Amino acid sequence: MTRHIVIAPDSFKGTATAAEVAEAIADGWRTIRPDDLLHSLPMADGGEGTLDAFAAAVPGARRHPITVTGPVGDPVDAEWLELPDGSAVVELAQTSGLTLLDPLQPFAAHTVGFGEAIAAALDHGARRLLLAIGGSSSTDGGAGLLTALGARLVDADGGPVAPGNAGLATLRDIDTAGLRALPPDGAVILSDVTNPLLGDRGAAAVFGPQKGATTADVAVLDANLARFVSRAAEVFGTDRAERAAAEPGAGAAGGAGFGLLLWGATATSGARGVGEAIALPEAAATASIVITGEGRFDDQTADGKVASWVAGLAADRTMLVAGAIQAPTEGIFLAAASLTELAGGVEAAMAEPLVHLRAAGAALATQYRP
Repeated sequence: MTRHIVIAPDSFKGTATAAEVAEAIADGWRTIRPDDLLHSLPMADGGEGTLDAFAAAVPGARRHPITVTGPVGDPVDAEWLELPDGSAVVELAQTSGLTLLDPLQPFAAHTVGFGEAIAAALDHGARRLLLAIGGSSSTDGGAGLLTALGARLVDADGGPVAPGNAGLATLRDIDTAGLRALPPDGAVILSDVTNPLLGDRGAAAVFGPQKGATTADVAVLDANLARFVSRAAEVFGTDRAERAAAEPGAGAAGGAGFGLLLWGATATSGARGVGEAIALPEAAATASIVITGEGRFDDQTADGKVASWVAGLAADRTMLVAGAIQAPTEGIFLAAASLTELAGGVEAAMAEPLVHLRAAGAALATQYRP
């Protein structure tokens, strides 16, 4: 009997894209069950690869190449994605991402390029924005993206503040007269981060060290973000600014979440936002089996990661492929396969991930008992 198998993994960061993962699992599954109908829906959680996941899953999606200002001013080639329903997907990692900098520059890096990509989508007529904000190199609170969308951040002399977190130390006023409006159907932030903007769980404290900040730097970065909030309160209103700073996800992407919330965007789980946009819940509802995956399945997976969200769609019919499995899977997945175990070690698994992903697909197909 032909079964309908939906394959919806995240990327295995640093080794394989979500589309590559899905294809390899499907290839392995077919070696055991060649008559099954396989439907690949690559997933993402708002980080690097989100745009590619949409492109692979949505028929008729169209890429628009652009050149934007990189995280410290150098031009960067990127793209935004137009969906058939008039939505635009813009990925921060492509324009202002951590991988674009060497060395890291925690005070200078900014999100201007991300704002420029958003503006390009608006200029094209996008009716809705899907804003993937993982993988940021900066801690500028979204100040850069707001300037690219028409806001003016000025110092005590009336001149523009420098881009990046360092510039926030001199911020005196925010002029929003030229700030562009949201598109007709709004803007949605896609992120798996639930941190607020400030404090011990904020953007600087939690993510600053990943972006090159020392312990001493973190305190300064956080103080500059706090100054940004106080100045934003004078323009947007105290309630709106403080609510935005405290909202889960405001600290995502070095506070880019905060800047977008100030602008009027709404936040959602990255996995949920991507999944709903590519109609994964509908596909999962009629599937015999749903296979998801991620590079590492551990205790943090339940905190909005792709695998946990997908498992919630079809709790009794979901299988897992992971590079490494470091938390119990019983009661969550029908079956699970670890690349590390199949390959005999971490190095071997990472050396040939697609080979072992195919083996994982075959192993799950072998375990499947309709």
